[in-house]
This record gives sequence, structure tokens and C-alpha cells, in this order.
Amino acid sequence: MEELILEYRNYLVSEKMRSSNTVNSYISDLENYCYYLTNNLLIENVKDIEAEHIKKYLSYIKSLGYSASSISRALSSIKSFHKYLLIEEVCVNNPASSIVSPKKPKKLPAVLSVEEVMLLLNSLNNDTPISSRNQVMVELIYACGLRVSELVDLKLGDLRMTSKMISTRGKGSKERLIPVNDYCLKLLRNYIINDRPKLCKAVDPGFVFLNAQGGHYSRQSFFLFLKDKCKEVGITKEISPHTLRHSFATHLLEAGTDLRIIQELLGHESISTTQIYTHINNKTIKNVYDLAHPRGGK
Repeated sequence: MEELILEYRNYLVSEKMRSSNTVNSYISDLENYCYYLTNNLLIENVKDIEAEHIKKYLSYIKSLGYSASSISRALSSIKSFHKYLLIEEVCVNNPASSIVSPKKPKKLPAVLSVEEVMLLLNSLNNDTPISSRNQVMVELIYACGLRVSELVDLKLGDLRMTSKMISTRGKGSKERLIPVNDYCLKLLRNYIINDRPKLCKAVDPGFVFLNAQGGHYSRQSFFLFLKDKCKEVGITKEISPHTLRHSFATHLLEAGTDLRIIQELLGHESISTTQIYTHINNKTIKNVYDLAHPRGGK
């Protein structure tokens, strides 16, 4: 099975254009799955796998304490793998096709208030090349609602300074253009002209955000910086880079922005994803209704 998993990895990278994080996640799920089949159920050949075997594996990882979300993701990886085996004619059927994912509880991620975001942003400075980079990263992820992978993978060629836009590639390597506000643009321009050259070494990797060694600044490093900075300013909520993306969407929605525009800015394929993703309270709904409906507020 190891050889088939390796071939599947190549398929995800070359044909499906999945990101490295997605590929690694899928492969990790499949390695655990195949290990269970081989060692617990003594199945050596993928042609011998049946739906009942998959259900046993899902029950097994549930007994280990896996959440509904993690089980659903594992099943998604398994389904994709068996679909690939069907396409490649390794197998004549897909034993995972009829298995239904467990229902995931709707869990809205933490969102910062506008006041908390301003507290965070105002605590940043550009006194050094490192602090300048950090300031621009936090400003940009909130200004544009970027995924953290989109933020750290930004290239110099993605910056459209004249048109006040940035180009980014989200899930499925789909490109989208996102406007950048003037304040953030000013900080970005200062970083590119004055501070980034001080971080860059002999070979320029082309990424906008560089680490102290002149290499690609990692998402893990940004996560740790953001967590420490929030703790420093007294924000006690569980926070990650995704919290700022979620806050971006929430604040736009609360200001009355059309959901379809938010969908485009976030890079969601389906508006239903945006509806689930965006937190909105009843007071906001009532306020928007009163302003928008002809009979509202009367």
C-alpha cells in the first residue's frame, strides 16, 4: 500500500494542485488508515478493502478520542484515495462511497471586537526590520482577510502597489485580487523599500516576508508571534491568524457589507461556506434589516 500512497501523493501535487499542507494532511490520514488495515485487520491488498473495514477504522479512531471534525477529515482523505484507485483502475469499486461523514457541530471560531483589533494593531511598531515585518503582516491579514498560508506565501510580484491591490492564490491555486487600504499600503511600501532589504541576504527568495536569516518566514513563526503579542496587550481569547481573517469578515458584515462581496474577498467557492464561517448576532441582523427594508424601523 505504501507505493500506492506515494503515487497518490504525486497525483495530489501534480494533477490536483493541492497545497503542501493539504497533501501532508491527506497522506498522514492515509498512513494511519493503512497501518490499521494491515496490522489490525491483516489486509495487505487494497482490492480486499470493504465498507465494513472502513467503518471499523472510523470506530477505532473515535474510540481514541478523535473529534467529529477529525473523523470527517480522515474519511474525506480515505474517500479521495479510493476514488483515485478507481480512476487508475487499481480497484473496480469504491468501498468508501456509501459511508456518510459524522455530523460536525457548528463551532464558530473566536472573533475579536473592533476595539481588540485596534488594541493589537496600535501595539505594533516599525522600529526595526523585524518589528516592521510583523506590523505589516498583522495589518495585512486583517486588512485583506487572508489565510495565513496566503500571507506567508506572498511574492513581491503579487503586490500591485499602483492599483492598491494584492494578488493571492487560495485553495485550489485559484487567483483572486484583494484591495488594500491606504494605511496598510503605506506600511507595506515602507517595509519593502527600507526594511526588507536589511533582512534579505545574498539570494533573494522572492517572498514578501523574510525571516532573520533571509529565508521564507513560516506560518508557525507568525502564529507564535501573534499569540505572544495578544497575550502582551491583554487579549485573553484563544487566537490564531485565522481569528483575524474571521474578524475581518465579521466586521465587514456588521457594517452592512453584502455577503457575496465578503465571499469574493475570502475566496470561498460557495456562499454557504461564507454563511457558516461568518459570525453575526441578532442585533446586527435587526440593524441591517431596519436600514434596508422599506418598512424597517417604523
